[in-house]
Amino acid sequence: MNRVIGFDLGSKSLGIAISDSLGLSAHGLENFRFNENGYRTAINHAIEIIKKENVNEIVIGLALNMDGSESNSSKTSRIFKDELLKIIPTLKITMIDERVTTMLANRYLLEADISRAKRKKVIDMESAVMILETYMEQKKNGK
Repeated sequence: MNRVIGFDLGSKSLGIAISDSLGLSAHGLENFRFNENGYRTAINHAIEIIKKENVNEIVIGLALNMDGSESNSSKTSRIFKDELLKIIPTLKITMIDERVTTMLANRYLLEADISRAKRKKVIDMESAVMILETYMEQKKNGK
């Protein structure tokens, strides 16, 4: 399995995670900050990371509402996906339901006794790790 990148897109940051070459583990790569709604900057940075890491498979978190309907954030994530594909049409991009990843990432960081200020700086990156781990687990289980 080739390495895979996971993205958690927020309104001001892009959490980035990457898998190992065997697809067994994921680790945080970066929490990229950008001006609110500056998605073009986030897309350009994502393309840089994709090329630098030489990956062709991406996982993007899809922030659905708790009832499963589309949220504004999920619509933005879909646009982000479409923009990446316009630039690199050969990418394989999967959208993963991330309704609870931020909550789980926050709980993990709390249990690790990370201060609130530090949690805020890395929460999207940790969410990206969880999104990527979810994808790898689904792939391993044939889903």
